[in-house]
Amino acid sequence: MQLDHTFTVPAAPDEAWKLFHDLGRVAPCMPGAVLDTLEGDTFTGRVKVKVGAVQMSYRGEGTVTRDETGRGLRIDLSGSETRGAGTASATVTAELVADPAGTRVRVRTDLDITGRPAQFGRGIMTEVGDRIVGQFAERLAELMSGPQPEPGAPAAPAEPEAVDLGAAALPVLLKKAAVPAAAALAAVILVRVIGKRRRTSLQG
Repeated sequence: MQLDHTFTVPAAPDEAWKLFHDLGRVAPCMPGAVLDTLEGDTFTGRVKVKVGAVQMSYRGEGTVTRDETGRGLRIDLSGSETRGAGTASATVTAELVADPAGTRVRVRTDLDITGRPAQFGRGIMTEVGDRIVGQFAERLAELMSGPQPEPGAPAAPAEPEAVDLGAAALPVLLKKAAVPAAAALAAVILVRVIGKRRRTSLQG
């Protein structure tokens, strides 16, 4: 599944590109994600998402490859559910270009996912991606406009706060549940009608 997104950040391309070299600062901007380890261009982390009462946690790893001349980067990711058989892998490519508002970031994601989220389909995954990228862009803009962090010991990895996908995925879940629910309702009505007819025939 291929997903395309574009967003802008309020900074010159050189400044934005410099920030994208610092995964330790950029990673916390991604909703539902926590960076556990970072060694050069290799990292491990966790992602947590929820749809209503259903919560899914993934643990995975990734590598980053950068094109310094073209201000582009490629992130190869792979992970699996911590409590389940679902897997997820993705190749994310991003390109930074000058924009009147600062820097425009074009992102393309080639996603392969199995397990419960696979039932959502391209439409819902696109909407979910729009929501996550939108939140990421907002947090990144806040990071770039805020004060520079003071040097010090890195904070211990925290438990990721689940990003709620319910608003986007719930309509699909309801649609998928509509047929079984209608069948169950029809069965209940049929049983009641048959029961009523039997009572009527016995009384007659």
